[in-house]
Amino acid sequence: MHHIEFETLSKLDDHLSAGHSLTHTVFQSLNLMAYTERLQRHSLFGTVFLGCQMSPALLDYAISSGALVFPRLDGLPFDPYRPRLYTPDELLGAYQPGVPTSYAQTLDGQVYHYFMENGGAHAFHLVTTLAQRLHDLSITDALEECIDGRRVVAIMGGHGMMRDDDAYLRVARIARQLTQQGFLMASGGGPGAMEATHVGAWFAERTDDELVEAIGLLAEAPYYKPIGAWLDAAFAVKARYPLPINAPDSLGIPTWHYGHEPPNAFATRIAKYFANSVREDGLLAIATYGVIFAPGSAGTIQEIFQDAAQNHYETVGHASPMVFFGKDYWNREKPVYPLLEMLAGGHAYGEHLTLTDAVQEVVDAIARFAAQRP
Repeated sequence: MHHIEFETLSKLDDHLSAGHSLTHTVFQSLNLMAYTERLQRHSLFGTVFLGCQMSPALLDYAISSGALVFPRLDGLPFDPYRPRLYTPDELLGAYQPGVPTSYAQTLDGQVYHYFMENGGAHAFHLVTTLAQRLHDLSITDALEECIDGRRVVAIMGGHGMMRDDDAYLRVARIARQLTQQGFLMASGGGPGAMEATHVGAWFAERTDDELVEAIGLLAEAPYYKPIGAWLDAAFAVKARYPLPINAPDSLGIPTWHYGHEPPNAFATRIAKYFANSVREDGLLAIATYGVIFAPGSAGTIQEIFQDAAQNHYETVGHASPMVFFGKDYWNREKPVYPLLEMLAGGHAYGEHLTLTDAVQEVVDAIARFAAQRP
């Protein structure tokens, strides 16, 4: 059964005005204090309330009607039932350029501090673990709504890729061209090759010269440490090259598990998770139009074989392209490609492997696969 979800009061108002039933609907993190009488006129059998503010009268009515009520969990710096993805302004908006210590006052910084103070990936208390899992479930729900009907392509690569590295510019150019062709670009949402992905998408409606100039400005702080200089450069570029109205979006999927790597400021939608395992497998699973692997270390190599397993057994419905950007890197320095060719022999995804140094060949491999899909 497909449940109607109410993430905004305006959607609820429209539903009530149309006289529709509320049975088996889902209310997500809404303030319903002013809706007691209106909701009491309806059957709430099978209805689910996730972290909503409710009057005692409405709460009693909901429970007696057969509704399932998940209570609000107070004292947290995050909403376990949040109904939508994050934006960079929401996570980083409190940062003050030139004041590195202000990062600790951002929502991202506060949640990371909470995460670490409460045991990190091994939380000290069951309620803490429950709150994090509920949050990640809500993020997955919002993520699925975000990508519905979209052609998602992911770029995986190391956080250590410098902004002044030529590979950074080339990754940005790949992302820019694919965004121009209507693909939704996704990454792990952090620095390095991940940031380059979203910088490219950010400049999809600008010229290549502007992209080159912007990356030159970013390169004045080439690495994400110290975080202040890195963020200052990003904020300066965004101010100089604001995103046009109705510009294409891009999707970052970072994690507080690696919270020492802040989310980059260029992803317009951010699905940030606590559980890194859910985040990594999910990112690869949604990239049904292909994954591009830029140079990276152990984390990127792990992702290669996670993606290979999904393709090998077609656990997401079909095999999709695996494009390796950097011939020498993936053939010799980290010789993953020869092994993958052997592994893919006789399987559908073996027909979608590409190893190249050329930006256009990467773009063409993705576009060629997209043209073949029904």
